[in-house]
Amino acid sequence: MKLQTVITQYITYRKSLGEDFISNEVLLKAFVRVIGQDKNLMDVQAKQVDIFLAGKGPITSHWFKKRSALRGFYNYVISRGYIKESPLPIVIPKEPQSITPYIYSVEELRALLDASFTYRDSFQKSFSLLEPYMIRTLLLLLYGAGLRLSEAINLKLADVDLPETLLTIRETKFYKTRFVPIGTELTQSLSQYAQQRQQDGHSLNSVSPFLVRQNGTAVDRGNFEKAFRLIRKKAGVQRTGSARNQPRLHDLRHTFAVHRLTAWYKEGADVQKWLPVLSVYLGHTSISSTSVYLTMTPALLEEAGQRFHQYAFKEGSHD
Repeated sequence: MKLQTVITQYITYRKSLGEDFISNEVLLKAFVRVIGQDKNLMDVQAKQVDIFLAGKGPITSHWFKKRSALRGFYNYVISRGYIKESPLPIVIPKEPQSITPYIYSVEELRALLDASFTYRDSFQKSFSLLEPYMIRTLLLLLYGAGLRLSEAINLKLADVDLPETLLTIRETKFYKTRFVPIGTELTQSLSQYAQQRQQDGHSLNSVSPFLVRQNGTAVDRGNFEKAFRLIRKKAGVQRTGSARNQPRLHDLRHTFAVHRLTAWYKEGADVQKWLPVLSVYLGHTSISSTSVYLTMTPALLEEAGQRFHQYAFKEGSHD
């Protein structure tokens, strides 16, 4: 029995259970490409599996995602008697520590926006299709609306309702649609981009990408992430450690959450009351998911400490 045939069968089975299974489907199809489409299931060797899992470079969390996808597949084929033993490695390496989110300061955010206009003057021509004004708009969306990169680059023209200051985020990480209200400044920036986009002659079809490259096509995630690394270097935003530990695009979303929480503390708002609102805004399924973004920064600790001091002093005055 061909490996590709059984994997297709397994993917169909998992989807029939109501699972989205998209990420695992991608990983399993990549496994077939590495092993070979004509390979028989019984002929897959442990060394070949190790090569697929290892990839290139050091072990990252992606190694464990690939192993998890293969473990489910091999449990399936063994339970049906297709093979007797799994070729997955018995010894599991230590999972690398998760990266601590980087919270950008306001000054660093400004530096990133400034660098977006000039970064490609000194680097590869391959990024020439990424217009500076588009890059700036995308960065503002990630920080100003707390969007995931995939959510921002998947926005269609119909999803950006500027008169109503509202974004429609479709088919999110959890395959739900949500509405994201946006502030006045972000709305103005998006309006300026929309005008420039129209002047450049890009499609005004409602299903066309809102954020486009110079040739009118959708923004490529990998290409934009490479461009951001160059922008970050030009802006001088970095921290100690390896290249893997440097500030990321996704940290703009962390920064949005932390800055919002800090602002609520400063305003004297009931933070516990507003946390569920923030969770819904970010598109999380639970408040516990939102807590991942609430990294303790000195400013946030200071505001929280002041709130506790005020509370303790008030309580003490009752004695």
